[in-house]
Amino acid sequence: MLLKPKRLFKVSFRSSSAQSRFVGIGAQFVSMAQTTNTLHLGLGLKPATILSSSDDHVKEAIDAIKAGKVIAVPTDTLYGFACDACSAEAVNRIYEIKGRKLTSPLAICVADVPDISRFAIVDHLPIGLLDQLLPGPVTIVLKRGNSSVLEKSLNPGLESIGVRVPDFDFIRAVARGSQSALALTSANISGSQSSVSIRDFEELWPQCALVYDGGTLPSGRAGSTVVDLVQPGLYKILRDGSAREETTAILHTFGLKEVM
Repeated sequence: MLLKPKRLFKVSFRSSSAQSRFVGIGAQFVSMAQTTNTLHLGLGLKPATILSSSDDHVKEAIDAIKAGKVIAVPTDTLYGFACDACSAEAVNRIYEIKGRKLTSPLAICVADVPDISRFAIVDHLPIGLLDQLLPGPVTIVLKRGNSSVLEKSLNPGLESIGVRVPDFDFIRAVARGSQSALALTSANISGSQSSVSIRDFEELWPQCALVYDGGTLPSGRAGSTVVDLVQPGLYKILRDGSAREETTAILHTFGLKEVM
């Protein structure tokens, strides 16, 4: 019997109270009383609505997602753009905002590990593996399979999908409340520096229905570690990210072999 190994890493920002303590950078723009501020960013730009990433503002985010809008949110790694992964119109809007090639795939975010099986094939994975890797700064690449409820318009032509369960309560609450998967990608112009504060993508605020401020994120700009788990018993690191060592240690504990 395979013993469940000890969790080897843990990312902060687990609770909403911890998140709120980091809402300091740009505090002059964010109401700490958790009210909406409207920011005028300059001549010719529409105002942007900035909210704190607290429990009090989850409902607004869920409503925006269900309405097919794009929002900007903090995660356990970087700030990201998120929308309903089952809305072709919303997904296309993310590509427009980022100036991203339509051939570049988007990952999805779900609220909890058991949700992954709705969107991808997990039967070939050792029992307990995903629970050790997630929630955390890891993107798992899996086959979508015929039973996936994802829209075919998301990443057309690809049989696999990258899945995240971030270790950040706010975005998980939004995914849970939306009753769908969120398409998720970094909040920046494609090819430019990733964002660890809302100021990093200030020019894109007006393109979002809502921008959620969680302060300056402490994880650096490496993003999540991306690991391909499509093949039984094998793994391949597609991007080192911020947790490669911890991720590979867990994978080896479960007996998976690396493909170079």
